[in-house]
Amino acid sequence: MQKSLKRCPWPTANDPLYIAYHDKEWGVPVHNDRKLYEFLVLEAFQAGLSWRTVLHKRENFKKAFAGFDPKEVSKFGKRDVARMLKDAGIIRNKLKIEAAINNAQRFLDVQKEFGNFAKYQWQFVSGKPIIHEIKSLKDYPTKTQEAEFMAEDMKKRGFKFLGPTVLYAHMQAVGMVQDHTVDCFRYKQLFSKS
Repeated sequence: MQKSLKRCPWPTANDPLYIAYHDKEWGVPVHNDRKLYEFLVLEAFQAGLSWRTVLHKRENFKKAFAGFDPKEVSKFGKRDVARMLKDAGIIRNKLKIEAAINNAQRFLDVQKEFGNFAKYQWQFVSGKPIIHEIKSLKDYPTKTQEAEFMAEDMKKRGFKFLGPTVLYAHMQAVGMVQDHTVDCFRYKQLFSKS
């Protein structure tokens, strides 16, 4: 990792995992359903906590949630919930664990209806990233109208723990919105691809 690169102000310089996430993943458009489910799970668990905390537990979440395979997670029952509540490697919140299982079931319903989850999700931004011109931390929105529409629709479909603020963070992570600061090296790289 090059220290001379100009980055967004939020990744801390002393955390290589956080910097790598910023440099390689955050804001990159994702159309892979399993990856989209992974980010839905992680973002829901992040609610009320720091993303950094979740990021450092990501591999443990991956093991606990069957590699983020929504088909497998949708079959989880009480024993799986009990197992995860004992797993110190993840965030042990029963409501969030149960929501992730419920959301896997709803995810599969959406896949059946739309052919894939990506098609459903990307419709909220007309199929391409919304590019913002963020100059500093104070410019970051916590939610947008698109996130509110998506949250409302997902709630109607039975999804849980996915309000507009959580979904906006999800939209940032999976590249539905481009929120790298304009002076960040990733802004130019991703903007030119959009």
